[in-house]
Amino acid sequence: MERIDYRRAAPGGYELLGKLSAYSRQCGLEHNLLELVKLRASQINGCAHCVNLHAGTLRKDGETEERIQNVVVWAEATCFSERELAALAWTEAVTLIAESRVPDDVFERAHAQFDEKELVDLTVAICTINAHNRLAVAFRRTPGN
Repeated sequence: MERIDYRRAAPGGYELLGKLSAYSRQCGLEHNLLELVKLRASQINGCAHCVNLHAGTLRKDGETEERIQNVVVWAEATCFSERELAALAWTEAVTLIAESRVPDDVFERAHAQFDEKELVDLTVAICTINAHNRLAVAFRRTPGN
C-alpha cells in the first residue's frame, strides 16, 4: 500500500525531478540506451514501479524481450553492444556508489564509449532514476500508477 503520494505532497520537488528527466530525454543520448539504464538501476534498487514502467516503455518502443529480460544479467548477455555494456556497467557502479566507489576500470570502459558530455549526461540520467527509485521505494509507489 502506498504510504504517501509524494508527487502530490511535494509537487515542487517532483517537478524538479521532471526537469532533470526532460533534460536527459533531450541530451542526445539514444532513447533505448537511457531506458535500459533506467531499467537496470531500478532493478538494483528494487523499485517495482520503475521496473514495470521502463520495461513497458522498452516493449512499447519495440525492444526485444530477450534484451529486456537480459538487462538483469547484462554482463553475461551477448545481445548488447559495447556502448550499452559500458553504460550498464557505469549504471551499476554509480547506483552502488557507496560499495563500488566507481572503479577506474569502469570509468575507462565508459569513457571509451562516451565523450565527456555524453558521460556526464548519462550520469545525470542515472542520478535522476536513482532519485525516482528512492522516492518510489520509500513511499511504496504502486506499480502501474
